Amino acid sequence: MSHQPQQPPGDFQGGPWPAQPGGPVPQQRVGYEWGPAQQQLAPPAPPLGVAHGPYAGFQGEPANVTPRRTLRRAILWSAAVTLFGLCGLFMSVLVTESTGATAALLGLLTASIALGIVVPVLLWVDRLEAEPARIMWFAFLWGALVSTAGALILNDIGMAFFAGLHLDPVFTGAVFVAPLVEEALKCLGVLVIFVVARREFNGVVDGIVYAGMVAVGFAFIENIIYLGGAYNEFGTPGLLGIFVMRVLVSPFAHPMFTICFGIALGMITHRRQWKFAFIPVLGFVAAVFLHFLWNFAALSTIDGFLLAYVLVQVPLFIGFVVLLVYSRRSETRMLREHLTGYGINGWFTPAEVAMLTSPRERRRARAWAKGVGGTRAEQAMEAFQDEATELAIARHHLERGDPDPVWRHREQGLLHTVQARRAAFAAPPTASLSYAVPQRIVPVPHKL
Repeated sequence: MSHQPQQPPGDFQGGPWPAQPGGPVPQQRVGYEWGPAQQQLAPPAPPLGVAHGPYAGFQGEPANVTPRRTLRRAILWSAAVTLFGLCGLFMSVLVTESTGATAALLGLLTASIALGIVVPVLLWVDRLEAEPARIMWFAFLWGALVSTAGALILNDIGMAFFAGLHLDPVFTGAVFVAPLVEEALKCLGVLVIFVVARREFNGVVDGIVYAGMVAVGFAFIENIIYLGGAYNEFGTPGLLGIFVMRVLVSPFAHPMFTICFGIALGMITHRRQWKFAFIPVLGFVAAVFLHFLWNFAALSTIDGFLLAYVLVQVPLFIGFVVLLVYSRRSETRMLREHLTGYGINGWFTPAEVAMLTSPRERRRARAWAKGVGGTRAEQAMEAFQDEATELAIARHHLERGDPDPVWRHREQGLLHTVQARRAAFAAPPTASLSYAVPQRIVPVPHKL
């Protein structure tokens, strides 16, 4: 079996898999057989600095967190907090004055139900490689505060412009102005994450999750305004009607629109060059067009809306669900492929690879660690799972030819930390690892 490791595209070479010192470097990456003792932990991985390959002599994460980088990060987060605070104050005053405190509170309570529907779906898609909480909150708050505040101002300007042309400001504002303005502001938040937190934006799944969270935040505040306004104008029946329409029937409308742009950004994660800029542009156009269709149908007759809902929105939603499932499975295949490559070279056992690519087995492993070593062992197991996933992502970037040198540094640092995590949760040699259930791992080559 002389299958050579896949070479990454471009001039940058990801390099061979870091291997144990003193041993052969296997050439096969397609799959590997289980060792004779499934229930033993992997042998100690090589000390950093003696691994084979282009990273030999490298000693983990470089200590180069410069004051300039720290200052830049502090400035960015301070600016974000200030922006969110100002927009939050503006939206609080506007909502309470336009609907009243009672209606705003009712709108808040009923709109929160949509969060309980959509957010768990986004977290389910991202279970194997959870995004940092700070960026998830940034995405949500951008949509809830910045996008809504900007949309209210720009939508009013657009409606006034069309009114000056003696056109119906309600129709033109909803059908032509709102889709363009709202998607532009939401997509801007996703683009900020793509640029500023580029090392946390690793592909299509991340684009789906971040874009979905921005859209969820926007829809949350918009629902509060609509629900509160309906209660003031029509009482409880009006509140229930809007609740069914926006919260129960179409909670995924805004996420489906903006996710088009998130997917497009995810497609160019490893190709951040201007010649690929047309892909996000197409994603933005798709988001605006879907938003236009939805608003146009909402302003038509009841029969027209129901027809558009059945013929357009339902198929779109089915396609959206299929896309979510496919994206999650694609990410799982990517993790399995790269973790198996490390396993071939002695960094993980087959049992660990199987556990790391299955949410159910991850839960079992954490429960096993807690039973063996208590809460600290459980925390070490959870960190082991998270860092092994980050390790696979680092290798994915290297093999895709990502020129950012941080991925080489990160790989070596993570190879060190996963060993430390394993030592923290490891049981005595007589203990059995209850999560070692499969008998062979044959990864499917990952395709975007």
